[in-house]
Amino acid sequence: MQFTAMILSNIEVSPGYWRMRMTAPAECAAAEPGQFVMLRVSGSIDPLLRRPFGIFDVGVYTPAHSGGVAQPYIEILYRVVGKGTALLATLHSSDLLDVLAPLGKGFYMGAVEEEKLIVGGGVGLAPLYLLAKELVKESKVRLFAGGRTRDDILCITEFERLGVECYTATEDGSLGECGLVTEALLRRLDKLKGNASVYACGPQGMLSAVANIAAERNIKCQVSLEGYMACGVGACLGCVAPGYNHSSETPDFRCVCTEGPVFEAGELKWRE
Repeated sequence: MQFTAMILSNIEVSPGYWRMRMTAPAECAAAEPGQFVMLRVSGSIDPLLRRPFGIFDVGVYTPAHSGGVAQPYIEILYRVVGKGTALLATLHSSDLLDVLAPLGKGFYMGAVEEEKLIVGGGVGLAPLYLLAKELVKESKVRLFAGGRTRDDILCITEFERLGVECYTATEDGSLGECGLVTEALLRRLDKLKGNASVYACGPQGMLSAVANIAAERNIKCQVSLEGYMACGVGACLGCVAPGYNHSSETPDFRCVCTEGPVFEAGELKWRE
């Protein structure tokens, strides 16, 4: 759907990281974990292209003077990294945005009896909160959050309020363990002896490591890719990722915005 959203809040939650809540049609309240939005961050032609953001949360609120009528909303997490996101961070409550949502294919939940292990870092945590919100209804859920510093570990309190057990690791040791979050993931997988499903979103290097760990142990793994998208609907093919059978002789590409952004890890080609 294309619609005009009104910003309800736009708050810096960690240095350089922001959380935005905006109004949305009722259909968006039914967005699947892992789906995303495309935002036009300016009313002018600069920047021209929309920006993609994972859906962090959906819900409803009751505005004052609404007569008790509930209004759906969606939330995103984003990091200021360029002109578009810098403009987004200057917006305030009651400002308007042009939005396409919900887009893409989300996560599926998997078997109830399996422990669910969620791995993310930085804004890679964005689509994982809504996922955790659904998974905790029927399964044990653990979050493994990693980053370079403590500033890259976002919204842990929100995950804990859901009943998710959280592990953190930072490369500089400023929060949680010192090192890579995949080390804690490995220890947990060894204890579970394969009775788990893994869900991951974050930097490409982290996703590659998680996918290879899961493949070595024959564990189901879903990953959400962060593609560079111009349209979000499969028209431009700017966000393709190499599929499992890809080679220079036999190209095999998957369109992140329409076939994903969530994929079975085994569908994609990873670094060895």
